[in-house]
Amino acid sequence: MYGFPLTWSDFATRTRFSAFLQFLLAVIAGLVAARRYMGASSSQDMNPPAVVQPLKEHTASFIFLHGLGDTGHGWAQGLRTLKFQNIKCVCPHAPIKPVTLNAGMRMPSWFDIHGLDSGSPQDEEGIKEASHTLQALVESEVKAGIARNRIFIGGFSQGGAVALYTAFAVNKPIGGVVALSTWLPLHKKLMTDKESKYNKTVPILQCHGTHDPLVRFSWGQETSQFISSFNPNLQFKSYDGMMHSSCPEEMQEVKTFLEKHLGS
Repeated sequence: MYGFPLTWSDFATRTRFSAFLQFLLAVIAGLVAARRYMGASSSQDMNPPAVVQPLKEHTASFIFLHGLGDTGHGWAQGLRTLKFQNIKCVCPHAPIKPVTLNAGMRMPSWFDIHGLDSGSPQDEEGIKEASHTLQALVESEVKAGIARNRIFIGGFSQGGAVALYTAFAVNKPIGGVVALSTWLPLHKKLMTDKESKYNKTVPILQCHGTHDPLVRFSWGQETSQFISSFNPNLQFKSYDGMMHSSCPEEMQEVKTFLEKHLGS
């Protein structure tokens, strides 16, 4: 219900054996995803987002990006169970792209993945392209009459990475961020350029499973520490034993967080 587990980690473990296990997980999951999407549309032919309308008047919006190999439908189904009264949920679908890590096989992906260790090249162009897609969705909500401070963005793993990048590297106001099992990409540029960070006071909910074998828990902690160095309004929640997935407790935390800042 709460999303297809990612097939990769942009942050490798520090041992060769663990990295090898991660590689096997990536290849196997990548094969499964590729079978589902072989022959699918190109990256220019994205389907409309899955949308969960609020039960009452639409006064706020939450845009949530899924992880690699997934679509927005599963997350829309999960968010529907939270029964928001006034928050509209928008769950876009990533374009179909070749993923270098999975031997170039095509699958839903917000940007390319080159390797499993922290020194692997990052697809800066693809990350920025995905960020532009997210920004366009924010603008659509603004045009619908929703104030920017009532538009929250978020995502799971690869999708969460796009949301975090968009929040802090792009000079566009947003209301807040929900980041699940994820990390901040291109963080070295943000570390070296102290003037380039934006949305320094928005509320952030970051959640991570302690047994995540793909986006390691320690990388989630380091992401939290870095963001907290310039934004003091971050909550970091851990879930003991949870792997690269979600759970009812985490989703309840998301509901509580959104309703606290946006109302129900």
